[in-house]
Amino acid sequence: MEVWGKFVVCVSLIAVAGPSLSRYGDVIAQKTGLSRGWIGLLLLATATSLPELFTGVSAVTAAAAPNIAVGDALGSCIFNLVILVLLDVMSRESSVFTRMDQGHVLTAGFGVILIGFAGASVLVGSSGFAPAFSHIGIFTPVLIVLYLVAMRALFDYEARRPVTWDTQDARPGVGLARAVLGYLAAAVVVAAAGIWLPFVGMEISEAMGWRATFVGTLFIAAATSAPEMIVTLAAVRIGALDMGIANLLGSNLFNMLILAIDDVAYRSGALFAAVSPTHAVTAFAAVIMSGIVIVALLYRPSTRFFGLMGWTSLALSACYFLSSYVIYLYGH
Repeated sequence: MEVWGKFVVCVSLIAVAGPSLSRYGDVIAQKTGLSRGWIGLLLLATATSLPELFTGVSAVTAAAAPNIAVGDALGSCIFNLVILVLLDVMSRESSVFTRMDQGHVLTAGFGVILIGFAGASVLVGSSGFAPAFSHIGIFTPVLIVLYLVAMRALFDYEARRPVTWDTQDARPGVGLARAVLGYLAAAVVVAAAGIWLPFVGMEISEAMGWRATFVGTLFIAAATSAPEMIVTLAAVRIGALDMGIANLLGSNLFNMLILAIDDVAYRSGALFAAVSPTHAVTAFAAVIMSGIVIVALLYRPSTRFFGLMGWTSLALSACYFLSSYVIYLYGH
């Protein structure tokens, strides 16, 4: 029970700091004149992905658990997309996919490219083809370039779109300087909990007799995705749905950059050659789920089953549970 207590503490710390990121991010967007979508994509996605970053780096260095690092990054991607199901269930009036800005198609499309490349890298690396520069795999520089190209394209797209704001302050009395400080303070709490998570994950793996791949993909990924969930729900509550959605989809892009950083930090060789090929299942599940989101954004389905969720949410849920079951059976 002690190890589960540590897990709960980690999740609680991340969950408490999450709403502050959303609130202060909204103030920063209004005070700087930037769009909520870009703030969600850049600032919130980066901050809420800090647990994945610190978890990954500490997993491949101090904890010597590369499967935890890769499972966390890829598992967080599918968990982020499952959060859309929660939003759809909470949206009683109409499907959340009919209210999301179609501009998110671009972010989700880049997610397909980056996550698909990472999944292919895992498969190729596990087959024995893993050329490296020093200890850094050949796939890592490509992943970094793809991420930079994606962010440049998304910045140009957001810059071409008009930004409209209500005249009323998001939080009266809170200036830009205070918002930035509040944002940074919340990010520090999130990062501190993220450093602790891989060690708790290894303790859970040993105590329960579970494989590290499964623990990293399910439990650690769920915990490190707690900021995305809390921040997105907080954004929806303040009427900033698109900022929350940009946070989720942007976090998936940043998670792929985290894999590249993990490879740089992993001194024992190429990261993609050192992990279970089963991680490719998670990656390709995330690709399929991103494709489902793209279709929903373009098609705008309005049908809801039992008044709770649409076919999009059902499909996303099915992909998540099936991939998790496969990881549980075959991960090591």
